[in-house]
Amino acid sequence: MPIGITEEHRALSESLRDWAKGLGGIALARAAEGTAAADFSEVWRGVDEYGVAGIAAPEPHGGGGTLLDAAVALESCAHELLPGPLLGSAVAAHLAGAAGLDDIVGAVSAGGCGIALEPALELGARLEGTVLAYDGGGAAWLLLGARGATGEERWFFLTAEQVEVRPQVGPDLTRRVAEVRVDIEAAEAVEVPELRGESVRRTALTLAAAEASGIAQWCLSTAVEYAKVREQFGAPIGSFQAIKHLCAQMLETTEAVAATAWDAAASAETALSGGEAGQWAFAAEVAGVTALDGAVRVAQDCIQVLGGIGFTFEHDAHLYLRRAVALRSLLGGGDAHAVTLAGYAAAGVRRAVRVDLEGKDDAIRPRVRETVAAIAARPEAERRDALVDAAYLAPHWPAPYGLGSGPVEQLVIDEELAAAGVQRPDIKIAGWAVPTILKHGTDAQRERFVDASLRGEIVWCQLFSEPGAGSDLASLATRAERVEGGWRLTGQKVWTSLAADADWGICLARTTALEEAKRQGAKQHGITYFLVDMRSAGIDVRPLRELTGDALFNEVFLDGVFVPDELVVGDVDGGWRLARTTLANERVAMASTNLGGSVERAVALAAGRGEADLARVGHAVALSTVCALLGVRSTLKALAGQGPGAESSVAKLLTVRNRQDASELVVDLLGPLALTDDPQVREDLHQSQLTRCLSIAGGTTQVLRNVAAEHLLGLPR
Repeated sequence: MPIGITEEHRALSESLRDWAKGLGGIALARAAEGTAAADFSEVWRGVDEYGVAGIAAPEPHGGGGTLLDAAVALESCAHELLPGPLLGSAVAAHLAGAAGLDDIVGAVSAGGCGIALEPALELGARLEGTVLAYDGGGAAWLLLGARGATGEERWFFLTAEQVEVRPQVGPDLTRRVAEVRVDIEAAEAVEVPELRGESVRRTALTLAAAEASGIAQWCLSTAVEYAKVREQFGAPIGSFQAIKHLCAQMLETTEAVAATAWDAAASAETALSGGEAGQWAFAAEVAGVTALDGAVRVAQDCIQVLGGIGFTFEHDAHLYLRRAVALRSLLGGGDAHAVTLAGYAAAGVRRAVRVDLEGKDDAIRPRVRETVAAIAARPEAERRDALVDAAYLAPHWPAPYGLGSGPVEQLVIDEELAAAGVQRPDIKIAGWAVPTILKHGTDAQRERFVDASLRGEIVWCQLFSEPGAGSDLASLATRAERVEGGWRLTGQKVWTSLAADADWGICLARTTALEEAKRQGAKQHGITYFLVDMRSAGIDVRPLRELTGDALFNEVFLDGVFVPDELVVGDVDGGWRLARTTLANERVAMASTNLGGSVERAVALAAGRGEADLARVGHAVALSTVCALLGVRSTLKALAGQGPGAESSVAKLLTVRNRQDASELVVDLLGPLALTDDPQVREDLHQSQLTRCLSIAGGTTQVLRNVAAEHLLGLPR
């Protein structure tokens, strides 16, 4: 999805995409391929008329927006590869506006501006030196920095007429860099009060990440649309698993790029309004690690999917790759940003995102706070029952067990419970079993199981997976045979956690044989959803020892286990739909941006290490933050009344990678210490081994990529 989440930002994005496409900028860039002096004036007149460059500048010059508004705009323009000095001009207009240089804002927006990110000029009575200015070719203005003899740093706006500008055609055919030679009296330039290179670079990085998001989105959609129609070996190439996986990985990267670009711009908005500047610094470096390399990678993968046509100059894909490479060259690759990010993490900085409810909680919060205070006043042993009585343990569930809460009330309850130090108990498998009973069960089933599950009187396990039916669950073979008063279940289940402790299990079994179901058109037919008493005769639970040495999982053998009719949930033969069901009023969790145990451990181990190790830790910090940001964006979408999107599926895939990679990194950083019997080291090794199950449990990563490719991207089966 694009950077923007709100209706206003989505409308702005769509409007600017349509406008930018109509300018025909790519054709203009191709026509000017060998012309160093090209200024793309046809396009820039439209940019000035629309006020795009100055969108984050003060209102008198068509602005009045925020850096997040500017990020949405630049993402949309990059999606259509709008040529001209838009990035440099947007950075310069924002900085001029922040410094109160209103006249400069208008001039920059009208004439364009090139920028340098380092103070490379010599400062004395005169400004002297030669610098490479990005977006400097064809721009009427330049924003350049200088250093004095004692190291002081100052920044100036200069007109192109005051200096010697030698434009060059670089790898990005849609923009022009310029070698700028400066030799003027310092007093002749317009100084930007109190500006420092750190602010210039951070603003440029924030808006460059937005452009990277637009590039990645175009490349993803182009590759997917081609994969749907290009045929080889008698079938669309999108039906090949290798192409599905490549496109799914492009989706993962594109969502990560959008999330980090959004967060960098949103945190800038907060920082510039008086919030903590360190949060913007951290978020911008996460974007630096993720977005710039990510856009290059997605552009490269797009060309791979396109095949031979993608390697031609005729296709536009290489133009997007060129833009992505230019952005990365300007602002630096992921490793450099990762080193900086690791330093922030080591200093204790963490991204803290708070969801702004915009006053929607005003009528709710006093009542919730009063209820939570009463719960918190109870002894610890009584708090679970108090949560259940207040319907706060699962407030998104329907009454009387929950409140039927919408997203805002759910978040308010979460926030107030956290503030009061009240923790909800983990209901584990009941979190899957009970919603199905609530939606599809009988009144008697609800009365019997729901309240008791909430109070911890019933522990559940899930009897779904089988030796021959893991990710392909519809191939399950456990059979249920009709007998007087109910059914007898026979078969084997595997990977069942909590089986030895569970009171009840949710079980899928075949009430129509697999072969018969296939003849009827789908193997999903003929599966029924049962509630099984785990103390029933005929159940044999055998611990299954994992590679860690633990036995968290179990094999469960069912030998003619009797289940009465009243414990069938839903219709006979209709269990597949139940197995996939969730309540329409889904749980919305309070946004969390914790790094996670293994990443925190890696940060601690990296103290005093060289840049290579710091870069690896910084990449881990960035990926962990990305996973959290995807959750935050899902929450914001729910608050905006939008349904779940790609970010939830992508979060699952990236979270698995994050946890596995981080735990491996910890072991690698330990070096020879990993061979010792230190208790902490044993725990580190255990975590590294335990995380191997994450890319298998709940559907393997490979199968989930197939699902993402087919259901989210629309590739053929």
